[in-house]
Amino acid sequence: MRGMVFALCLLPVGAVAQGGDSPARADGIAAWSRIYATVSHPRCTNCHVGDSGRPGWEALGYGEGRLHAMNIVAGDSRIGAETIPCRTCHISAAGPNDTPHAAPQIDDAWRLPPVELAWRGKTSEEVCAQLRDPERNDGFDIEGLAQHVLESAFVNWGFAPGGGREPAPGSAQALAADIRAWGAAGMPCDPG
Repeated sequence: MRGMVFALCLLPVGAVAQGGDSPARADGIAAWSRIYATVSHPRCTNCHVGDSGRPGWEALGYGEGRLHAMNIVAGDSRIGAETIPCRTCHISAAGPNDTPHAAPQIDDAWRLPPVELAWRGKTSEEVCAQLRDPERNDGFDIEGLAQHVLESAFVNWGFAPGGGREPAPGSAQALAADIRAWGAAGMPCDPG
């Protein structure tokens, strides 16, 4: 009898947990799905690499999983100071990126993001947990992340890389709006 009472007491709780997501949480999950679709695109993961310091060349027409040719390694410096500096070929100045296969150019110094921002090959849940942790997202709060994507020359170039390069989906403005919506919903990482 005691077991039956216990089981009856659990039923309503389980029913609430399955259908109890608030609209705000559902909006947060939807926003995260769009954020992950962008940050997991090769235009972003080509540079968000780990300790190897090997950037990628995916979405350039060379095939899936392709690493940057010429055995480029950015090293601990993340700018290639130990081998060949990124600026040897990449141009740190605003300019058109119209010519296919020409060195890309942006108005910033070329470098890989800090190694703690590496998410190439990580799952949605892993990247989500990483981005909501200031210890692993370069110290940003939600508004800081939104401002970063709006202001970063790298992020903005990723949406319009030119020269036949595949752009990341969406726009910096849409990504910032999704980051703010995700933050307002409590930064949920999973649909369950």
